[in-house]
Order: sequence, then C-alpha cells, then structure tokens
Amino acid sequence: MASLSQLLTRPAATFSLSSPSPSSPGASFWPRPRRGAVGRVSCTSSTGEPDASRFDRRDVLLGLGTVGASATAAGIPLFPRRAGADPVATPDISSCGPPDQLPPSANVLTCCPPPSSASPVDFAPPADASSSPLRTRPAAHSAGADYVAKFNRAIAAMKALPPDDPRSFAAQASVHCAYCDGSYSPDGFPGLDLQVHNSWLFMPFHRCYLYFFERILGSLIGDPTFAIPFWNWDAPDGMRMPAMYAEESSPLFDRRRNGRHVPPKLIDLDYNGREPRFTDNQQVDHNLRVMYRQMISLSPTPSLFFGSPYRAGDDPNQGPGPVENIPHGPVHIWCGDPEQPAGEDMGNFYSAGRDPLFYAHHANIDRMWSVWKGLDPRRHTDLTDPDWLDASFLFYDEDPKLVRIRVRDVLDMDMLRYRYQDVPTPWRSARPVVTTQWVRSTSSSLLAPTARAAGAKEAARFPVMLDSPTRVTVKRPVSERRSRAEKLAKVEVLVIDGIQVDMDVAVKFDVFVNAGEDHAAVGPGGRELAGSFVNVPHRHKHDKRGRAIKTTLRLALNEQLEDLGAEGDDSVVVSLVPRQGKGKVKIGSVKIEIMD
Repeated sequence: MASLSQLLTRPAATFSLSSPSPSSPGASFWPRPRRGAVGRVSCTSSTGEPDASRFDRRDVLLGLGTVGASATAAGIPLFPRRAGADPVATPDISSCGPPDQLPPSANVLTCCPPPSSASPVDFAPPADASSSPLRTRPAAHSAGADYVAKFNRAIAAMKALPPDDPRSFAAQASVHCAYCDGSYSPDGFPGLDLQVHNSWLFMPFHRCYLYFFERILGSLIGDPTFAIPFWNWDAPDGMRMPAMYAEESSPLFDRRRNGRHVPPKLIDLDYNGREPRFTDNQQVDHNLRVMYRQMISLSPTPSLFFGSPYRAGDDPNQGPGPVENIPHGPVHIWCGDPEQPAGEDMGNFYSAGRDPLFYAHHANIDRMWSVWKGLDPRRHTDLTDPDWLDASFLFYDEDPKLVRIRVRDVLDMDMLRYRYQDVPTPWRSARPVVTTQWVRSTSSSLLAPTARAAGAKEAARFPVMLDSPTRVTVKRPVSERRSRAEKLAKVEVLVIDGIQVDMDVAVKFDVFVNAGEDHAAVGPGGRELAGSFVNVPHRHKHDKRGRAIKTTLRLALNEQLEDLGAEGDDSVVVSLVPRQGKGKVKIGSVKIEIMD
C-alpha cells in the first residue's frame, strides 16, 4: 500500500490505492498526523491542467482531489478516523476571552458565562426516565393563550435575573456567542478557535443548548413539564413568524428584527437578502421543495446529514450539513434587521441568542434531526464515530451547576424526557421538478453546445473569485446507470472545496447542475438547483487566515441525476451563482466523488 508521503509526491493522474487488508480497517488506515502538518498535493483543474496547491492537514486527511476519489473507490471512507481518539473536548471556562473584532455596534465586552468555583460534573440522565415528567414542545403557531402566557412569564423571569447569574437571559444568550465567535479554544489547542457550526457538532451542540435553556425556564416558573415552542416553518401553517413573538409588549419581542418580515409575511426558506416575487401559494410550494431537497435529496446518509467531521486539533469550519446550510442560515438572516450594522440580532451569530425567536428556530432544527431519523430508520441513523460521540460541551443547569455533557448523552430524546408535537410534514411529497428544457446532442451524452452556452463565464482554472455566475464542466467518476442497491451503498457527491469567505460577511451562492442556458429560470423548487452555501456572519480571533474561513460544501447527486436524466452522462455542467456577498467568495475546486 502506498504511504502517505508517496501520495503527497505522486502526480495526481497516477494515484492508485489498494484496499486495506482485513487486519487494517479503513478506520485506522491513515497515520496520525503531526499537529499543524502541511503537505503539497498535486491536483488537476477542470481543464485537465496540473495545478499544485498548498493544503493544510485537514485537506490531506479528508482526501481532497484525486486522493479522495481514489481512496473512496478503494473502499476507504471519505472521512477516515485518525488513529487514536480525537474528540473535541470541553473548553476551560476560566480561559474564556472576549470575542474578536466584533462590529462597533456589538457593545459586547465578553461572551463568557459567569465563572464557576466548582469543577464541572458529568451529565447523568434520570435513573428512571419513565418516572420523570415528559415535556412536549408545541408548534408555536398553534399554541393556546394559556401556554403563551406561561411562556411569557418564564422568559420574563429569566430576563429579570442579574447578568452574573448563569441562568439569566443575558448569560444564556452569551453561550451562543462564546461557542461561535472565538471566545474559547479547544482544550489543548490554544492557537485554534472552538466552533460549533459548519461541522458535525452543529446538531448536538444546539440540542444540548436548548435542553438546559428549557430546564432553566421550567424551574423559574416551578413547572418541570414546561417545554419551549418550535417554529414550524417547514409546514404552510407555520411559515410566518409566530404571532406570540410579534407583540411589542411581550418579553418575546425583539426590536432588532427585519420590520418587513412581521406577520403575515411568509418566510422564504431560501432567502438571500432580497424579497422574492412570489405569490403566497408559490412561496409555500418553493419552501416545501426546498425542505424536500435539504432533508431527503441531500441527506441520504448520516455522514452527509450531520456535516463533516471536526476533531481535536482541526481548524474549525470543516463543512456544514444540508439542514445547517438551509433552512438554518436563511432563517437567521431573514429574521435579522438589515438596518443594523451587522444584521443584529438573528442575522449575526454573536447576537442571535438575544432574540427569543432564536430558540424556537433552533427547536425546529432539532426537530428536523428527529424527523430525518424517522424517514428511513434503517439508513438514517446517528453517527457511530467515537470522536463525535465523545465530543463534549459545558453548560449551567437550573441549580445552577456547571455540567459537562457529551454528544452520546443527547441522542435519545426519550432519555432527555422531551418530544415534539406531532404535526404534518407535507414537504415529504414535494420532490423538486425539472424546470429547464435541455438540448441534447444525438452523438454525445454531454449537453449539446447550444445548451452549454449558459449565461455564465467559464472557469478555466481554479481557484476562482465568485464575482459573477461561473460555469465548469465536471467529469463524473461513473458514466453508467447504477442499480438502486449500488446507489444506496455509494452516493455520488458534488464537492465544492476550498470555499474561502470573510466570516463576518453574509454570503449565499447557489449551485446548479445542467441548468441549460438560463439558470435564472430555475427557482428554489427546481431540480437543477443542487443546493446552496450560506454563511451567517460571525467572528474568530485565532484564525490564521485572518477574517476568512475555509470550508467545503458537499451535495448528494443521486436523486438529481435520476430526475435530470443524466445518469449515463460522462460529465455534468455545474454553475455557481452568487446571490449574496457577490465577489466575496473564492472557490478552490469543483469535483465529484463517491462516498458511503
């Protein structure tokens, strides 16, 4: 078997890996790297010309370029575990520092929670879960007057606590800022930021966050059965800002919201900073198709649904899962006030927790985790990687006591003693539709020249700055129709890699496949739209690239290729279209890989 050093020096076109022997499982194939090691990988651009680029340790380990395609073809996982255990560990709260370079409008000295003189205790679920109260989180739009009054009372009590009380609304709101804007370094890695977005930590962190927030609220009003509401934006009845949050005299109201989006305005789950020109019926249809795409088409496996692995010593922002990208990101930006300098409150991670609507939004994100697992219980399972299961966070509970909680502690909602109100999921039958009429050559499986001449510039070589629509022809690793069993076993994935963007800029770009001459004719519900990348503004102080993040977008193609009739094509035409933050994004490469 080729060594890693041989792989790093061999020309890209000649990479070849044999399958690991039974005594050397893929999970431990890669040697443990030296922290901060950097190698050179020879890559090939879309034009076939060699392009030597410098990648960090993360790029090597994730097998980008031809290394990744060869490794996955050989049966090596796309996201192999390094030898040894590398879960992201709880930070030392005493080392919490101020977030870096927040906008002048922030008026934030620190995002740090109040210090604790006691060591954290490990989380323990109820010894007899069946005897503990079961909390049912209601859909916010259907909550009755008695519930709304109780919720108002609970939030008012939390807001009345002094800021140095870790149960206070101010302290709870700061938790999101601390974990998202550079206040912490991972334990043992003082030169790196700890980040819970853009990776497999996104879902479990926010579940933990809501769990303790909810328990504190219940304790403040003496009701252990109290549950927070969820904003049911994935169904037509819930696609407006819940009325309970729009009453100005309520503690649920936040003045730093987009004034154009108060009820009865329908939310746009694909929002890019501009108001769509849809009728209400069209908006509902688009939203449902967006949900189908993100929850079903783009989430066929756990490794895609949860996002990219993030282990101790890694740079943050490894790559988000589909639901984190959309609808999570657009809902944040749709709610934030564009008149504020940095889109506060919901439109910026440092301030998002100040809006009570944040918790209802994330309750529905958490509900999506549960719903996704129910779509196909045999294949939609939680990850089993120990580095994910043993990753841990620190929160204060209702006592207040500092608690260390691991991802493995929050996988079973029954053990946590909460559930969601059962509501319809109409998006399950809203499969996107083909909106473009293609012109195909009778002598080639590729799109005919007239269809390829889309209104976008050709990317001759990468990296490219995405300052206008950009098109590239990408060769597929397979060019024949695969059986259903083969598709279930291996997913064809479009990889947009080396995405570099200033982290404090709101950015969105769309990715189209075989969109023909006019990608503008394809709406959010069009099958040619493969997916999107969204960056919600945030800041880090430790990032070696200054204000920029470097990340990856992975989009499953199996269903899309079926619907577009492209399963037998040798290549596809990929169009990258900036929607928000035009000219603020650099793309390192575009390729297609096969992954488990």
